Parts: sequence; structure tokens; C-alpha cells
Amino acid sequence: MLKLTVIAAVALAIVAVFLGQGLTPDNYQFFLSRRIPKILAIAMAAVAISASSLVFQTITNNRILTPSILGFDSLYVMLQTLIVAVFGSASAMIANPHLNFVVCVVVMTGLSTALFSLYFRRRNNNVFTLLLVGIVLGSLFESFSSFFAMLIDPSEFTVLEGAMFASFNNVNSEIVYWCTLPLGLCLLYLSRLASQLDVMWLGEDNAKSLGVDTRALTLKVMMVVAILISISTALVGPVLFFGLIVVSLTREMYRNYHHRFLLVATSLLAVLLLVGGQFMVEKVLNFNTTISIIINFLGGSYFLFLLARNKI
Repeated sequence: MLKLTVIAAVALAIVAVFLGQGLTPDNYQFFLSRRIPKILAIAMAAVAISASSLVFQTITNNRILTPSILGFDSLYVMLQTLIVAVFGSASAMIANPHLNFVVCVVVMTGLSTALFSLYFRRRNNNVFTLLLVGIVLGSLFESFSSFFAMLIDPSEFTVLEGAMFASFNNVNSEIVYWCTLPLGLCLLYLSRLASQLDVMWLGEDNAKSLGVDTRALTLKVMMVVAILISISTALVGPVLFFGLIVVSLTREMYRNYHHRFLLVATSLLAVLLLVGGQFMVEKVLNFNTTISIIINFLGGSYFLFLLARNKI
């Protein structure tokens, strides 16, 4: 608990410094009105990414996988590309961030539900076959996105670029408060499934022998993961390796297999790393790079490190 308390205190301190820098009695209302939604968006994205990665690794029983392998990020980019290509960048589904968020979450969750429901109707299946399907679909979505992006007018493509890459400098602060309720419900639901997830980490066969309906549990978790990835991607854009880094560091720091504890620990660590990294990019590196580039570089290196240590 001491480590967790220290991480929580440091995370709160960084958030306080981020919010309080340069405030005076004359300008605090203006700056706080812009900084609070930004911090909330970054923190909520961090929690959504870390929680989804944690439970996804549990149901796959693999410490080097993230939900990105199922093509959720590619699906989000394809949806944004199709909206711009079909309706134009001036349409309400692009100009209105609330409508865009609702459409993307509903479509992503609906398609995920259809895919998972059809897949788990089969008698003989395993989650790794589903991962293979996800890889193929992710490649298909990327191909569709590239094709339609070539058909888009260059002036409209600039609007699309904001959705294609993760951006922590211009987060979609207008939908932050809309994301609070679905994120809270997803975390609450994962907390209720925590005891089953604890058993699931022992392996699918052991979980079945202990009375866990692994197929139903996998379907439930996949649905929650789809919603969490929709939230994080809508807030900051697609992030590939951040969940892998945070969850792996959490498991290394805490030799604990209780998911209620791990959900809290990985969420706090994710907020600390993401807010702290953004603060470093803005105040130390003077925006000479972006945190998404740092995440991808460190995440790719850490991924290779895990492979070298045979952590599969």
C-alpha cells in the first residue's frame, strides 16, 4: 500500500502543478477553464487504456497483448475517414463533437457485439483465433482508411489528421464530461467481475475447473474493452503501446493478482505517467516532440525487451 500511496500522491502533485502553473487572481478563471477539461481528458484516457489492457491481458493470459491487436484503433480511424469522405468535413457528424462521439461509440460497440456474438456461438473456439481475426480486420480497416483518404480533398484531409494520430495537446475537451458516465460504469462493472478475473489469470482450463464460465466472461470483458477503447480513442486518438507499458510496470511493481487492486494501481500509474509525460513535453522539451512519439518508442523497445525475456 505504501507504493500505491506514493504513486497517488505524486500523481496528485503533478496534476496540481499542471493546473496551477502561472495562475494569478486575474487569469485563473480563463486558464482553469481550459486546463481542467484537458487534464480530465488525459486522466480518463489513461484510466481507460490501462484498465482495458489489464483485463484484456487477463482473458488472453498473455502479458504482451493489448486491445489494439483487435483493430479497435483502426476501426475508429476508418469511421472518421468514412464520415469525412461521405458527408464532408463540414457535416454535423464532424463539426459536432458530441454527435461524432456518440456515433463512433455506438458503431464500434455494435460491430464488436456482432463480431463477438457470432464468434462465441461456435462450440470449438479460443481467444487466439479471435485475435487472429482481429489482426486481419485491423489490416482491412487500415486499407479502407488509406483508400478513402486518397479520395478526400486535401483541405478536408487536414481535419481528418486530428483523428488519425494521438494528440495530447489538443484533446477533445468538449466530450470529456460525456465520457465520465460510461467510463465509471465500465470500471464499476470490471470491479464486479474482479473475482472471476482473478481466477481467469490462472488459465482457461483452471478457471473452467473452478466454475467460471470463461466464454461468457470473455464476451463480457471484450464488450467493456470495446467501450473503453472507444472512449480513450475519441478523447486523445489511437495510442498503441501505452497500455502495454503501464500494465507491465504495474505487474512488476506489485506481486498481486487481485484485479480490484490492480485496476486502481494501474490507473494511478497511468495517470502519473501520462500527465507527467505531457508536462515534460510542454515545459521541459518545449513541444519539440510529442508524448505519443515517446510512448511508441519506449513501448516498442519494451515490447522487444519482454519478448527477449520470454514473457509471452
